[in-house]
Amino acid sequence: MTARLLVAGVGNIFLGDDAFGPEVIRALEGRPLPPGARVRDFGIRGMDLAYELLGGYDTAVLVDASARGHRPGTLSLIEPDLPDRAAGGPPPEAHGMDPAKVLALAAHLGDEPLPRVLVLACEPEALPQADEDIAPGVSATVREAVARAVTALHTVVPALLADPAATPALTRAAMPG
Repeated sequence: MTARLLVAGVGNIFLGDDAFGPEVIRALEGRPLPPGARVRDFGIRGMDLAYELLGGYDTAVLVDASARGHRPGTLSLIEPDLPDRAAGGPPPEAHGMDPAKVLALAAHLGDEPLPRVLVLACEPEALPQADEDIAPGVSATVREAVARAVTALHTVVPALLADPAATPALTRAAMPG
């Protein structure tokens, strides 16, 4: 039986390198992933992603820009700690696209455990501040990382479809040239 896997692009296309996730999803149109993987651009629709995570997937790979202190364009595969549904309290905020808030909301909404979640993160070069004007389009460094992310997904996704508990590694190609 083939595992069900979600590849979700997240990010704001009007905030520079934050558009990494949607750009990767768009690039996958030309290089589709194998059957068993659902590929979808969620943009900034956090509520939609929270409900999608409750759809019975074994694994979800979120594709997003994330400042982690690496060289711009560096790709990382991260497995975040998932929120505990039993923590109680009021429902998390449903606005925006902060992946941690989306995971907390999904945990709050669902009766079943969340799928295993991995994040394919790209170190941004240019993220406008909240008070700046819109800045559509990613930097040249992140544009180049989009192609490497597509290649990485073509390695990671088949491994996760074969074994949802696998710990796939990114190759040296994940690092900027």
